[in-house]
Parts: sequence; structure tokens; C-alpha cells
Amino acid sequence: MAIGGLFSTDMAIDLGTANTLVYVKGKGVILNEPSVVAYHVKDGQKKVLAVGEDAKLMLGRTPGSIQAIRPMREGVIADFDVAEAMIKEFINKVHKRGFLSKPRVIVCVPHGATPVEKRAIRQSVESAGAKKAGLIAEPIAAAIGAGMPITDPTGNMVVDIGGGTTEVAVLSLGDIVYARSVRVGGDRMDDAIVSYLRRQHNLLIGESTAERIKTTIGTARMPDDGRGQSMQIRGRDLLNGVPKETEINQAQVAEALAEPVQQICEAVMTALEATPPDLAADIVDRGVMLTGGGALLGELDLALREQTGLAISVADESLNCVAMGTGKALEYEKQLRHVIDYES
Repeated sequence: MAIGGLFSTDMAIDLGTANTLVYVKGKGVILNEPSVVAYHVKDGQKKVLAVGEDAKLMLGRTPGSIQAIRPMREGVIADFDVAEAMIKEFINKVHKRGFLSKPRVIVCVPHGATPVEKRAIRQSVESAGAKKAGLIAEPIAAAIGAGMPITDPTGNMVVDIGGGTTEVAVLSLGDIVYARSVRVGGDRMDDAIVSYLRRQHNLLIGESTAERIKTTIGTARMPDDGRGQSMQIRGRDLLNGVPKETEINQAQVAEALAEPVQQICEAVMTALEATPPDLAADIVDRGVMLTGGGALLGELDLALREQTGLAISVADESLNCVAMGTGKALEYEKQLRHVIDYES
């Protein structure tokens, strides 16, 4: 390989609560796997068995000796050792052995992350083999990835709905004017579906079933016919303890998701109230951009439009926006240096 290839190992990581995406300089997003690690404990030591897609299949299905967990909670590290093992595994998958250089890595962090949480992410990435770890705020990465002109002197609003957090930010001149991070996202939606079925149908379902309901027939608004599409689901009947199959429709899902959707709407309204008037006027002209996996929830853009009266659009490739934006910060580091934090 040419010497120039040595420099292409620098990477950008979107370390998400639900999924981790890795962008390699000059190549784009080349890894997208669930942020899940399966390990078993022997003599007090954790031995990693599987990471990513393979580990996700084990969630909720492991015997007592094996644990499958998600080391990220609400966008930050909940289990330091396991997160480090996961990051190391993902870096190794992408960073082929035999390269002389250690990669420089830029990682996105929620705007609301504390200095302690930021330091934990930086240390994990450096321990996993990075030469240098830079941090970029998630809303900035999302806006760059969605192609918003954030360096212009105009107001841009981005709402990034991830697995653990929703980040609402107003950006101008390449930086954050106002940002708010609310701890509601895809996971909270899954939990809401689980508790709704337990309450209303005495049916206990697992996380993966709740996620399948959300992605298949999930909607933020009541269907016009009061019922909408339906799907068959299986779980455990809490009254007699046996497995049971039942049907759930979109109206029930909309009812289950009403609270998390309302929290996202309120976060957007609060941001608009806190925005300086001239920038608020720009947002009326330009509308609001939704990014992240949560933006794919059916009719969420319409629900937000009804609440705010603004034009709401969903970014192309909204799932990849943060990773693409973090990658662009890596590619155009000189122009975007002010948004990357290399300080420990």
C-alpha cells in the first residue's frame, strides 16, 4: 500500500446508545453495528464473547453465565470496561493490523455530557488504541451531516433523536447558540411500548419485540381511521404465565408513544422560546431538520409541525447524519477546528 494510505486510518466514531458507526477518512461510513457486548464472568474477570450484531442477537436470551449488555446509556458510557472493549473491537475491525500509525479519532458526544462523562469517552477511545481523541458536540455533527449551512450567519435548528437522548440545538456561525439535551429517544419509546402492553394487555414482551413494533408500525399520530395498520406479536401472558400471541395496531402504538413524543415536542418549543429573535426569524424561514434514528418514527414530522407551526423536514440518511458530520469534521479539520475539542 502507498505511504499515503497510512494516513487514511484516521476515523470518526458515532458512539451511540443503540448503534455505533465508524467513518474512515476518505472512505465514508464502513461500520454500523449495535452498541452491544456479550461477555461471561470467570474468576471475577469479564471475557468478551461477542460485540455488535452477534451480541445483539443474545440480548434477553442469555444463560446465567453470560451477560449481554449495552455499555452506553443515554449517549454516555455506563460501563467503562465493557465500553472500552467494544470500542477496541470496532476500531480493530476497521483499522487493519500492519499499519504503522495509530489512528486519530474524533468522537461525538451529547451536548449535555458532563466533563466527567467526556473524559470517560476520551479515555476509553485512547485506551482502545487511538493516538489522539477529539470530541465534537452531537448537534453540530448532526447538522453538518444533514448538509445544513452552519457556518453562515443565519439560524439553523437541528433535532437529533438518538437511542438515548434527543438533542435540540440552534446553530449559527459554526457553533451552538442554544442547545438542550433531553434524555428521551428510541430506548424510551421501546420502554413505553413494553409498559403499555403490560398495562393494557397483561402481556410481557422483550426489548427486541418492542423495537420491531416501533420500526414496523410505529407512529407519532393517531391514524385517521382510529386503527391503522396492525401486526401480530408474541409475549408472555402475565395472568397465567404462558406464551401468547396477540395483535397490536397503530392507534395503540400512538397511544403508547404519546408521552415520549410530547417530551420531544416540548424540547423543541423550549428551544424556540430561548432563541434570539433574529435567529428565530431565520428558523421560521428555513424550518427544522430532524436527524437520528428516532426521526424515522412514522409521522413524527407531522406531529411536530402541528405543535410548532414550523416546516419540519427529515434529513436524508438520518440514521447516518451524526457519523457523516463527524467524518466531515475529520476531512475538513482545518475549517472546523473550532468545533473539535482535543483538550483532556
